[in-house]
Amino acid sequence: MSSLKEIRNRINSVKSTRKITSAMKMVAAAKLKKAQDAVLNLRPYQEKQYEILVSIARSLEDEDVESQYLRNGTENRVLLVLITSNKGLCGGFNGNIIKKGLELAQTKYSSQWNEKNLSFYTIGKKATDFFYSKGYPLYGYNNDLLEDPSFSKTVPVITSLMSAFTGKEFDKIEIVYNKFKNAAVQILTVDQFLPIDLKLEDQQEFGGEQFNYIFEPSREYIVRELIPASLRTQFYEALLESLAAEHGARMTAMHMATDNADGLTRELQLKYNKARQSAITNEINEVVSGAEALRE
Repeated sequence: MSSLKEIRNRINSVKSTRKITSAMKMVAAAKLKKAQDAVLNLRPYQEKQYEILVSIARSLEDEDVESQYLRNGTENRVLLVLITSNKGLCGGFNGNIIKKGLELAQTKYSSQWNEKNLSFYTIGKKATDFFYSKGYPLYGYNNDLLEDPSFSKTVPVITSLMSAFTGKEFDKIEIVYNKFKNAAVQILTVDQFLPIDLKLEDQQEFGGEQFNYIFEPSREYIVRELIPASLRTQFYEALLESLAAEHGARMTAMHMATDNADGLTRELQLKYNKARQSAITNEINEVVSGAEALRE
């Protein structure tokens, strides 16, 4: 049985750890509220903008208007954008993204992977460090977007990815991230960023309604301006979704760690009481045995 001093040291260590996890839980909860509000405020705008985008893009099939973002054809070169976090202690948040990225590379895009036509673009230190250390093809990375996320900071990154697509460096770009549902649930999501895939859209997604828009200015101008704007908003929303999901995952992980620390403290306290009782009993037995020996 462990000595009383060792058990006391373990109890003090667990209590100290509990204070840290409890504080991190409160910090994550405060950050989650801010990130959640940002996501919920952006979602209606992005959904409506994307609804208009899909309606316009579908109408292009019968028109002479073309867009470089609707390019269809081969998928010889693919770029996977992985959004993780800069910090850990958030459960399987980062591990799930990395595993999904490797799974897509080895299954869905196995031919591109074998021919070295698949690359990764990472946002977040966890994914960047992993792919860099393993020697996987890393097209680029950006870890600063998560420190103080804003639309103006994401525009250069989005523009560079869109330029890589329009310049035919890549034939397809997909985003892998965790979508925020609630504090305890994050949905692992894979969205096709470019080219815009109209076949995946269903009329019922927007309530089953189809609108006949009157375009002012011309349809050509709207195509040139709205599609890039919608793509920038889509990417920014994915970043905010991932950030809110990260804080939710960390809050949940720290909550579970705090509960585990409480349970471990109770077990150690019980073990300490039993050891102390055993030590006292042994001392009493020694005193009684000594007294009887003296009496004899």
